[in-house]
Amino acid sequence: MDLRKLKTLIDLVSESNISELEITEAEGKVRIVKAGAAAAPVYAAAPPPAAAPAAAVALAAPAAEEPAVPEGKVIKSPMVGTFYRAASPGAKAFVELGDEVKEGMPVCIIEAMKIMNEIESDCAGKIKRILCENGQAVEFGQPLFIVE
Repeated sequence: MDLRKLKTLIDLVSESNISELEITEAEGKVRIVKAGAAAAPVYAAAPPPAAAPAAAVALAAPAAEEPAVPEGKVIKSPMVGTFYRAASPGAKAFVELGDEVKEGMPVCIIEAMKIMNEIESDCAGKIKRILCENGQAVEFGQPLFIVE
């Protein structure tokens, strides 16, 4: 991740109401925690960080192994947020197991910063697996669906 992008993320966290932001990309993982924020430790063995100026940034090397994903095309989350299978709590889910999807068809919603973002399929096929639970927090690049 380049330094300009990192600086922009730090500025966004310090100017917003969020206390913590974690982003995982191919180059590694970045976690930004606002000073004075009561955040749970990421790892049980790691002590809580000492007080820092505006924001503390922790960079980690990319994970050695990613969890195995079943064969098929993967629809991944384009952002960090909360995964929802339907447009509203009582509404029918966008897709169910076994449903046929076309490229560009809405498959879920990801709420990020109080904005509902409709996520569209980037491939055509049949929904083989739904990898997230309704209301679950998702990361950037996290697999959401397996399409066969």
